[in-house]
Amino acid sequence: MVLLGALHFPETPENSSLVEDSLLQQVAEGNQEAFQQLYQHTDRAVYSFILSVVKNPQDAEEIMQETYMKVWTSAPSYQAQGKPLAWIFTIARNLCYMKFREQKHQADIGFDDLEGTEQGEICPQIEQAADKLVLKAALEQLKEEERQIVLLKNSSGLKHREIAQVMKMPLATVLSKYNRAMKKLEQYLREE
Repeated sequence: MVLLGALHFPETPENSSLVEDSLLQQVAEGNQEAFQQLYQHTDRAVYSFILSVVKNPQDAEEIMQETYMKVWTSAPSYQAQGKPLAWIFTIARNLCYMKFREQKHQADIGFDDLEGTEQGEICPQIEQAADKLVLKAALEQLKEEERQIVLLKNSSGLKHREIAQVMKMPLATVLSKYNRAMKKLEQYLREE
């Protein structure tokens, strides 16, 4: 349940945009508590979206912070159109593209990170990197939209209906792309 002033909203997909619109209006007035509630209400979906674009957790966390700083400073210019999460995603997407222009991605592990391990001992950084590489390789088998749908569903826990709303697609399209993507992932992991 989200508390907005004297109003109480049960957490349902139907009134999610209403809640976010109301919170953004309060954020525009400088209400820090509303900003915190907006963050708690949207952070998983926004992080999953960013991660689906940049494919690097450190970059995703950095862009996540920048996104919400931009939300805080830009809230007064937000025009309520019933899709506040789409507005936040637009900010996040623009920041992702700026990040791509700023830097080239480097390897996750440097040789300095591997110092101190004894011969024959399994280095946890290498194991984690291997898991990340397998997951990254599997996700790269998917088309961009499929990858975003899978990450929004599995990382942020959004329902298919909510993903359809966020990505501005028909529900049937989201369901079909999700099922196709999961089959591709399953086949890829079986082959590996």
